[in-house]
Amino acid sequence: MTETVVRTSGLTRRFGDKTAVNAVDLRIDRGMIYGFLGPNGSGKTTLMRMLTGILRPSAGEAEVLGVRLPGNAEPLKRQIGYMTQIFSHYRDLTVLENLRFAADVYGLTRRERRRRIDELLRIYDLTEQARQMAGSLSGGQRQRLALAAAVLHRPRLLFLDEPTSAVDPESRRAFWEQLFDLVEEGATIIVSTHFMDEAERCHRIAILDRGHKRADGAPTELMAALDANVVEVEGANLRQVKRALDGQAGILSTAQIGERLRVLVDKAIADPAGHVRQAAALGSPASCAVVRPNLEDVFVSATRRAAA
Repeated sequence: MTETVVRTSGLTRRFGDKTAVNAVDLRIDRGMIYGFLGPNGSGKTTLMRMLTGILRPSAGEAEVLGVRLPGNAEPLKRQIGYMTQIFSHYRDLTVLENLRFAADVYGLTRRERRRRIDELLRIYDLTEQARQMAGSLSGGQRQRLALAAAVLHRPRLLFLDEPTSAVDPESRRAFWEQLFDLVEEGATIIVSTHFMDEAERCHRIAILDRGHKRADGAPTELMAALDANVVEVEGANLRQVKRALDGQAGILSTAQIGERLRVLVDKAIADPAGHVRQAAALGSPASCAVVRPNLEDVFVSATRRAAA
């Protein structure tokens, strides 16, 4: 039987007149990487802070690892790990000193602390940097240190708030491999991101937009259920073609990607490629074909329809 580690109902948070998170319902099962996908200001961080008990919701309720929120979040502290968006460890302490401090906060014994820190230095390739000041580390090294500190006490549930926003692609890829290692060891991970390729790595995602949950599901399921067809146009004068299509009936969005124009067409239109060709008055040399949707198409469709 699948164990549900997070469940929310109508979770809402207001800051004065601004509603940062609006009546969000979630269910997150054990052993998955669950992603919050959305732009800055969509409510990702606020939602995470409510689920960790840091922030009290204005309305609604949540249950995290069997603990009801709002209420006494104290039992959660030893069971969760939280890696913030901005590197929040002491830059004037060494890597080793930062990890020892985190171990003391989580109440590890001296013997547990030594064994666990040695293990994490090896896993996250920080052994050579153990006595280096955290402030002098590269972006990728700081990221690995932050992750090591967050998992030091072997949390059942790990929160990662845009953890790869300041690192290079190679470091991002290695970081995600480490996340799947943690899941294999029994952890559940909630990660926020605005990178589409990262969202596709998640087992399930929630698309957030202006505090609302616009879609929820496995990336492959969301792409298969997209309520639009995707047409790609190749040819000359793509900027002119885009201007001709924008605002036309049945055209949901247009975006240029290199030498191609990606067009979302309403699902109700029987011949989407023909519709695009006609709407843009494309000549015969231009290529116009229906292609498979990607997660960015899902995101654009979900947020554009909601705005409309």
